[in-house]
Amino acid sequence: MGSGAEDYQRKQAHQQQRQCQCKLNIVLLVLLTNLLTVFFLTSTNLSYYTQHFNLGLGEESATLIRELNATRDRLTASESQASGLYEKLTSTNLLVQSLLIELARLGELSDSNKFGKLENFNHALAGEVSRELGLAIGPQKLPLGYSPKTGTDEVYPAFGAGCLPYKDELAQYMSYKVGGECPVDDVFAQRLMLKGCEPLPRRRCHPKSPAGYVEPNPFPQSLWATPPDTSIIWDPYTCKNYQCLVDREKAPGIYDCKDCFNLQGRERHRWLFDNEGLQYGIDQVLGMKPPGTIRIGFDIGGGVGTFAARMRERNITIVTSTMNLDGPFNSFIASRGLVPLHLSVSQRLPFFENTLDIVHSMHVLSNWIPNAMLEFILYDIYRVLRPGGLFWLDHFFCQETQLNQTYVPMINRIGFNKLRWNVGKKVDRGQDKKEWYVSALFEKPTN
Repeated sequence: MGSGAEDYQRKQAHQQQRQCQCKLNIVLLVLLTNLLTVFFLTSTNLSYYTQHFNLGLGEESATLIRELNATRDRLTASESQASGLYEKLTSTNLLVQSLLIELARLGELSDSNKFGKLENFNHALAGEVSRELGLAIGPQKLPLGYSPKTGTDEVYPAFGAGCLPYKDELAQYMSYKVGGECPVDDVFAQRLMLKGCEPLPRRRCHPKSPAGYVEPNPFPQSLWATPPDTSIIWDPYTCKNYQCLVDREKAPGIYDCKDCFNLQGRERHRWLFDNEGLQYGIDQVLGMKPPGTIRIGFDIGGGVGTFAARMRERNITIVTSTMNLDGPFNSFIASRGLVPLHLSVSQRLPFFENTLDIVHSMHVLSNWIPNAMLEFILYDIYRVLRPGGLFWLDHFFCQETQLNQTYVPMINRIGFNKLRWNVGKKVDRGQDKKEWYVSALFEKPTN
């Protein structure tokens, strides 16, 4: 048996042979269709030959002449159909020519070097790209050659398909001095992510470091301590210190997770009590499963990580996804000794199937998400939960008419077992809005 590289070369040669055979078949198809066109369009001249042939025949050939004349009449009647067919064949001919051109281009691509492939790959971005962006997103040759594990001799870095419409923004994002300091463009980069350009390409530059950085608070004190202001870069945010973020809860205006940064306020008491309604307590939820079987999990859109902090106090590890919406949410979570994940809800969950014990989400999964996307998210949650794992849907909100018409059927389609289900009116924006909250606890079936 040959080596993997030899098998790959044979496969490449066989593929090129098949491409040549495909081109030959297409050329033969073009010739055949053109011959048919000529035959149909010249068929009316048969009457001329039939008339002259008729003069030299006797009475015994009358039958043959009648058949020929009948054939002539049928061909004459089909002239309009032949004309339409000719137009279709002309269009087909143009299409075949386009296919041949594309096949030739693909043939050139297969014979080109890495940078030739990169140029064609970047053509998907509707134009030329910078060399740095090309190196970041284009195919890279494997140093050891063909890999039987992947079936190829090259690898593509992860790159969000949602980036394709934003060529100019990507070019700006990848504009920096290689090996130097990255631009402080957190807001710009996050806006790209929220548009669906996720994951962003890697960059070869160093993020700006905070001036006067000090070591973080030790664990477990760090769970409920506000970190030093010198722990982060404040350039991207409206506030320039943590006290400003704490004071936001009393300030006018709308902010994402407005009172989250005040760890001594409402945040200090979250999930400690269960009112047997919309508000579930952590201990009551954990009590639904045998002790010690809830060990690892994920919190979707977890703000400043308080859910993960409560679980950490119970020796349960929770990874928290959050975005930095005019606040250093990821840095704040990390300062508490917890694991943040800068990830939008559009991204596929970065966990293998049947692995997590619990998934939680508060407020984030709600009716602002398009229905199709929300259903994919729910199926993704089902995927990563182990059999018997819990999905805690915390204060999902929607319009009154949407609840039974849209979301209850959607949730039923996913296939969870329903352990708890509570519904209540959402009145913070007024009774006239007719909005409702849903809190629910689901279990992934074990069979």
